[in-house]
Amino acid sequence: MAGAGMAIAVLTSGGDAQGMNAAVRAVTRMGIYVGAKVFLIYEGYEGLVEGGDNIKQANWLSVSNIIQLGGTVIGSARCKAFTTRAGRLRAARNLVEHGITNLCVIGGDGSLTGADIFRSEWGGLLEELVRDGQISEEVARENCRLNIVGLVGSIDNDFCGTDMTIGTDSALHRIMEVIDAITTTAQSHQRTFVLEVMGRHCGYLALVSGLASGADWLFIPESPPEDGWEDLMCERLGETRSRGSRLNIIIIAEGAIDRNGKPISSNYVKDLVVQRLGFDTRVTVLGHVQRGGTPSAFDRVLSSKMGMEAVMALLEATPDTPACVVSLSGNQSVRLPLMECVQVTKDVQKAMDEKRFDEAIQLRGRSFENNWNIYKLLAHQKPAQEKSPFSLAILNVGAPAAGMNAAVRSAVRIGICQGHTVYVVSDGFEGLSKGQIREVGWHDVAGWLGRGGSMLGTKRTLPKTCMEKIVENVRKFNIQGLLVIGGFEAYEGVLQLVEARGQYEELCIVMCVIPATISNNVPGTDFSLGSDTAVNAAMESCDRIKQSASGTKRRVFIVETMGGYCGYLSTVTGIAVGADAAYVYEDPFTIHDLKANVEHLTDKMKTDIQRGLVLRNEKCHEHYTTEFLYNLYSSEGKGIFDCRINVLGHLQQGGAPTPFDRNYGTKLGVKAVLWMSEKLQEAYSKGRTFANSAESACVIGLRKKVVAFSPVTELKKVTDFEHRLPQEQWWLNLRLMLKMLANYQISLTEYISGTMEHVTRRTLSIEKGF
Repeated sequence: MAGAGMAIAVLTSGGDAQGMNAAVRAVTRMGIYVGAKVFLIYEGYEGLVEGGDNIKQANWLSVSNIIQLGGTVIGSARCKAFTTRAGRLRAARNLVEHGITNLCVIGGDGSLTGADIFRSEWGGLLEELVRDGQISEEVARENCRLNIVGLVGSIDNDFCGTDMTIGTDSALHRIMEVIDAITTTAQSHQRTFVLEVMGRHCGYLALVSGLASGADWLFIPESPPEDGWEDLMCERLGETRSRGSRLNIIIIAEGAIDRNGKPISSNYVKDLVVQRLGFDTRVTVLGHVQRGGTPSAFDRVLSSKMGMEAVMALLEATPDTPACVVSLSGNQSVRLPLMECVQVTKDVQKAMDEKRFDEAIQLRGRSFENNWNIYKLLAHQKPAQEKSPFSLAILNVGAPAAGMNAAVRSAVRIGICQGHTVYVVSDGFEGLSKGQIREVGWHDVAGWLGRGGSMLGTKRTLPKTCMEKIVENVRKFNIQGLLVIGGFEAYEGVLQLVEARGQYEELCIVMCVIPATISNNVPGTDFSLGSDTAVNAAMESCDRIKQSASGTKRRVFIVETMGGYCGYLSTVTGIAVGADAAYVYEDPFTIHDLKANVEHLTDKMKTDIQRGLVLRNEKCHEHYTTEFLYNLYSSEGKGIFDCRINVLGHLQQGGAPTPFDRNYGTKLGVKAVLWMSEKLQEAYSKGRTFANSAESACVIGLRKKVVAFSPVTELKKVTDFEHRLPQEQWWLNLRLMLKMLANYQISLTEYISGTMEHVTRRTLSIEKGF
């Protein structure tokens, strides 16, 4: 009860963003969890100024069943009054009346700047209220300090210092759904589509959706096209069409400008294409569709994480702590001084106004710059400077995972840019042993980005069953580099090839594994390709199941997820849907835990929320099977609730890849091939390649904030081969969040608070993952 005696208020302000409700829920529940009183302020700053019924105390159930809703259930409004001192004076009086001295603001940079001004004036406002006789000196003394913490809710991702703002990922989901739908109609008619996406001052949405859809041309405010771009664009579109492509997609941010700062409108681009090329062209303005709909799994987990961290930041605030904003860095929560972030965000705008465009892109941060450079590399084929002596082969191994095709596409294209001969192999290592190998060109992989599954075909066969034949084909096709995209089998397979180097000199080649599996169980990376799509697929199913349970009342669903022994999928899905429990192999549980869960649900049925959702990872326990849990819950809940089972099965593997997986696959493909090219140069002498160091066979992965290459022989030491798992997994600390938000009593000592970091031009230039 570290927060006993505290009062926290939460409000949402500015434009709405998907995930705000998940953040409101997390702040409310975490506040109550630590013993504080929590107040919801309705209608943003307007409610704060008006007071009265707009400020209501919340309980645990006030925020039940809102995690899956878009927008914000407590309302948001632009407020003129709060920008005046008189308005802020009324707001201060309303807070003091309720004894609230901790404010959590979820909004964009304008809303957060307003909160900081409010905080700096707080002492003066209280003095004025005492002078006017509205409050006593004693009350003023008791409420002498206002603590502020901000969460950035903005679909534009335009706030500097944080990797992702609340709502950005969901907005990308909406954009990609539209692009996928438009692609099919455009191909039917040979059309050109000009898509206008949101982002008045920030091109993030346009940039990532351009990268994730392979758009032909892209306009972003941070990097206006060179003068004479009209000729170049039309020439490029004409060229793509003459090569047999049936569609062109042009993506334009609503704030797009030319080098002189003059706006470029979507209609201008459309008229240009029609007049110069005579193509059938249509404009689609996405508008507020991008703000709408249900939040993605990433936004729900991000908001929940940030909401809990915000409460901890308020608990730990001292008179010297600056107003902070909670943000994401890699997969960790961090706290950043609010005004440092606002300052850098303003610097970007200033650089753009003064036409210092290269600087604007740098100030947006390293990952923005990377996205831009990779988009330019892959959008259009530039002839290689010279033919390289190297041949690469690319194959998929293991179960299919969304994003595999995006990785193959970018790897093929970047390999061709480098002048290598690029082969693709069908059906994994088995195909490699049977010689199912063919050379591919730039256009052979067009349109692969949004396709789910594996276009190359994939098998689980490991090399040791057909080593001789693999070696024979490596020699026959003169392959010097092997890029293997797949799950645990891909990692294990490359390890087997490396261990056979002593026997076969042909295997002294450069090898790289891109982890791609919905189970997220490959060592050497925090995120495997395809796991984001799988979590979203499982979450959408659970949302529907919850809806069914709410309708029938007093019903508990037991849902089984995939993932082998790895509990990542069920843990993250559990957080995203607000599950009551998620059973996983890594977090051992006993019959006492099951008993506690049943009692917990029995108590829950006595409240207004008469439904339960329990997730179970498929191999979490050898005896406590899904069937067993169903029987246990059914018999213990007799007369109180009834039970149903759902096995999600293979639907978790399917569907179109999410924007994250398309983007992540694209980047991993590029980085892996650039790394392989470098290693090939090092290992090449006298006309042949000889690579047998541990560093020449690696897994590429995202570790906290950085892309790392880990030798497979090193990873072997930290792998549990029996259960096909890394020995340590970062996401286990998310389990605490799952249990706290489901109202299990756990000691706060286990919670690891974020640290305060600073935002400078130097920190922005450090690569922040994807």
